[in-house]
Amino acid sequence: MPARSFFPACRLLISLLFLFSCSSPPAPSQPFLLIYRFDPPALLEYTPAQQPLREIPFPLPPRCGLFDLFPAPLGSFLLIELNCPSGQTVLLLDLETASTTQPVTDADSHFLAWQSDGRAAYLKVDSLGSPRILRAYVDGRHEILPIPEFTYDLAAKPDSPDFTFTLSRGLGYGSELFLARRDGHALQSLYADPYNYISFARWSPDGKQIAFIKTPDTQTPFTVGELWVMDVDGANARKLADADSGHGYAANWSPDGTRIAFVRRENPHDETANHSNEALISNIYIIEVESGELTQITHFENSRTETPHWSPDGNTLAFNVVTNGRMSVSIADLASGEVKPLETESACCPVWMRK
Repeated sequence: MPARSFFPACRLLISLLFLFSCSSPPAPSQPFLLIYRFDPPALLEYTPAQQPLREIPFPLPPRCGLFDLFPAPLGSFLLIELNCPSGQTVLLLDLETASTTQPVTDADSHFLAWQSDGRAAYLKVDSLGSPRILRAYVDGRHEILPIPEFTYDLAAKPDSPDFTFTLSRGLGYGSELFLARRDGHALQSLYADPYNYISFARWSPDGKQIAFIKTPDTQTPFTVGELWVMDVDGANARKLADADSGHGYAANWSPDGTRIAFVRRENPHDETANHSNEALISNIYIIEVESGELTQITHFENSRTETPHWSPDGNTLAFNVVTNGRMSVSIADLASGEVKPLETESACCPVWMRK
């Protein structure tokens, strides 16, 4: 190439490389905390520093109560599960547009899990009629999965189309946990327990372990259970700690996969608490998965705590607290040990989301 044509071309290449190297990378997704305030009814959004940011008015449908909120792994979609006279109902809310749709309109619907990419959710529908497991996409499409109607729990493997599901064939039969591949057409038995219900099976962030709660297979409604962990193939199952079980509180992995936060019952010998929610006294604990070191996070003496949710940076836990029948949301700063109410009004159901 002649020198007079080579050098302009070289300068052009260098300029392009400089331009691309100096261009801004895509902005990372920003986490925020969302809770529901009952009066006046609204979803409240907080910054990562727990400062109020905005309110989204959201009155519940007539005669319906709020069961829980379930955020998509990424994006603006939120599933809202309600207890209504016709049964449990799931609504899909797009926080960007504040528009709401109902994925299933002809039967009751119960949330099981989000698909790992956030484009669809797994629902159990028509529980008292013709029960089935449905995958409902955020664009309105539906498809029925070929897994047993006895399924009561499901969890999507991180960054994978695979998922686990748990089923029971009735009181006295215990439960079974399966790994499903190819949309449920290929099943692998992971764990079975004839004496306990396996509840809230949850994948570690790296997809290499599964934590779950064991609940005794008895007619006692609220019992003391156990927190367990096992490898992804069902091997090396081991108990980590005693945990509250019958009240329905999941244990959750820390974002780095080294710790698990869970609810532990403080009055295990109180027979009244075996039959009444209001008699339960419980607190939030964290356990180191490898060492088994246990740390008590809250120290309530006359309250019950509910499922703890980790902030994306792993520094904060958000959870419900129920005292004398009144529900509120509290925050635990894990660095300082400070536990404080987030909202002075009656509120519930904290979730962390990413825009």
